[in-house]
Formats: sequence, C-alpha cells, structure tokens
Amino acid sequence: MSEPMPKKPRSIAATVVGVLTLGAGLAAFLVPLHHPGPYGIPGRGLVGGLLCFAVSGVLLARGTPAIARIVALVASPLVLFFALYGALAELEEVVVLSTPDADLRLWIVDHGGAPWISMSRAKADRYALDGARLELLRAGVTRCVVPRIVDDPAANRRTFDLRQEKYAVQRLGGLIGMFGDGPGPGIITLRLDPCG
Repeated sequence: MSEPMPKKPRSIAATVVGVLTLGAGLAAFLVPLHHPGPYGIPGRGLVGGLLCFAVSGVLLARGTPAIARIVALVASPLVLFFALYGALAELEEVVVLSTPDADLRLWIVDHGGAPWISMSRAKADRYALDGARLELLRAGVTRCVVPRIVDDPAANRRTFDLRQEKYAVQRLGGLIGMFGDGPGPGIITLRLDPCG
C-alpha cells in the first residue's frame, strides 16, 4: 500500500509576496476611508485591492497547486502596483466633485485664491464640467462651485507643478515615468469658482 505524497510546503517567496499582497489589498480598501464622501467604487485601487486578495489567497492557502502559485507570483507585481497606487493616491488630500452622473475623487491645489484641478479634456467633457454648478466636498465641508476650463498652457504647467509639490505619489509616479515632466497634451486645468 503506497502512502500519499506529502504536500509541498509554500516557498518563502510565496509567503512573503502573499503577505505583501494581503497588506496592499487592505490598504487599498482602508486608506480611502479617511476622506469624507463617497468611496469611489470601483476605482483602479479597489480593483487592485480585490486582485491582491485573490493573489494572496492563492499564495497563502495550503495545498494550492504549483501552477496556480506560479501564475499568482507572475501577476503579483501588476496587482500590487494598482493596489498600492490606489492607496497612495488617497493618502493626501482628496476632494469629491459631485456631478449628476458621478462623484469624482480628485487631487486639488490652490493658486491665486482659488482651488484648481486638472484632468483629461475627455473626462471634463464627458461630465460636462465647464460652467456647471456642482458641489465640492473638501475637508468635510460641501460648497457650490462652478468649474471653468482655463485654456492656457501656463496654467496647465502651474497646476502640474503645484500638484508635484503637494502630492508625494505624483512625484513618485514622475520618477517611474507615469506623469512625465509636465502635463500631457490631453490634460486641461479647471478653476473652481464659487457659485454666484
């Protein structure tokens, strides 16, 4: 009578990556909670967090087939990136600009006595932001604002530079080539004027 083959123990790499992905998954879900307002589901960070939980489960569970562990290890850098980026992007100030169709979670800077945001022109057009009366939730206070597109390359550059100074994750993203050395061609700046 043959004895069953013993199960192969998890490798140290699988355990370490499993713990890292578990932590990153938790961070992706918990860090956004320290900002007031809607949670921002689904969001890349939260999707990355869910995928981190899946990868972590595969890597930390006993008896997982070797091929599943290999696939999880190969996928782990990508899912870690999305989860950590989502968590880090929410560590510093995030505001919520409420449109009729969505609650946009955004980074914000102040210049010349007004708050400024930047985003792709396509996103601003999709939500019809220019000239709309919208609610801005910042630091727990909601107020009415009217976003105005500022078609000025100098304003785009200034907003980019102010975000670079304010947000560590943008500086980090710049180091790895995510943001380049300035605003991209499709990026616009919006000044958030108070409702009159």
